[in-house]
Amino acid sequence: MSSILDKKPNPEDEVLDSSLRPKTWDDYVGQENIKENIQVIITAAKQRGQSPDHLLLYGNSGLGKTTLAQLVALEMGKKIRITSGPAIERAGDLAAILTNLQEGDVLFLDEIHRMHKTIEEYIYPAMEDYKLNLILGKGPMARTMELKLPHFTIIGATTRPGLLSAPLRNRFGGTFQLNFYKPEDIEKIIARSARLLKVDIHPEAIEIIARRSRFTPRVANRLLKRVRDFAQVKNEGIVTKEITEHALNSLEVDHMGLEPGDIKILLALIEKFDGGPVGLQSLAAAALEEEDTILDMYEPYLMQCGFLERTPKGRMASKLAYEHLGLKPKKTVQPLV
Repeated sequence: MSSILDKKPNPEDEVLDSSLRPKTWDDYVGQENIKENIQVIITAAKQRGQSPDHLLLYGNSGLGKTTLAQLVALEMGKKIRITSGPAIERAGDLAAILTNLQEGDVLFLDEIHRMHKTIEEYIYPAMEDYKLNLILGKGPMARTMELKLPHFTIIGATTRPGLLSAPLRNRFGGTFQLNFYKPEDIEKIIARSARLLKVDIHPEAIEIIARRSRFTPRVANRLLKRVRDFAQVKNEGIVTKEITEHALNSLEVDHMGLEPGDIKILLALIEKFDGGPVGLQSLAAAALEEEDTILDMYEPYLMQCGFLERTPKGRMASKLAYEHLGLKPKKTVQPLV
């Protein structure tokens, strides 16, 4: 079974994810402080007749970074161009993107921490002076061509801000961290999505999905859509408490929102390393997972739940992790503080 956390949804889910994205600031639930700060930046820029400063958004996958970028473009009445750091391989790729922007447009750069270092050197003057200096030719015949660019706003998004170079990070006028959502905010998001999908859902079902959504809107919406499928096939389309619990149990999403990948990592940590501490490379090998997958998809939520601790010596399983799995530690496990 594919993970509910898979970063690449199927085509149907991509269409639905797009349709469920908030189109106004009022529809964007949660992250209130970030919303207020960005709205102030936009309002001030509009009053000055300028483009907003470049913005950097970081946080776990699925928390709404792309949606925030789209709302900035909508608020400014401009278009948004969406690409990713790894997609820009050569200076010519960057030139093609930047020269096709119009005055005031927004360029959303997802996974900006994976942008090639050579591209960073070209993007610095573009961010500061709206100029692009291209080197044409090689050797003694090489010459520099300067392209003037329209004023635009780059919104960078990353799950790994520590991998950004200091010169690039310092060129953003505002840096904002998106945090996991509160349960009540997730319930509002699920209720709104259910209305848009025209799903008949009971309040108890909303609460169950919210508790198992990992405090993440994208996961909540995907769980809602899968529960809707079960309700359509087995319960005439009505999402009740019973059908929700049946669906989520079938999807192997437990009452804390942990799925088989989380359990596999915790069991590897406990059974093969006696609860830790253990290095990331060894843990990844034992759990048969990529290091980046553990860092980006699993570890943040396991730490949020208090099941995992990251120490200078390595990863450690907490007493709560043993209790959740119904296991007894072979040694005394210090409570996480």
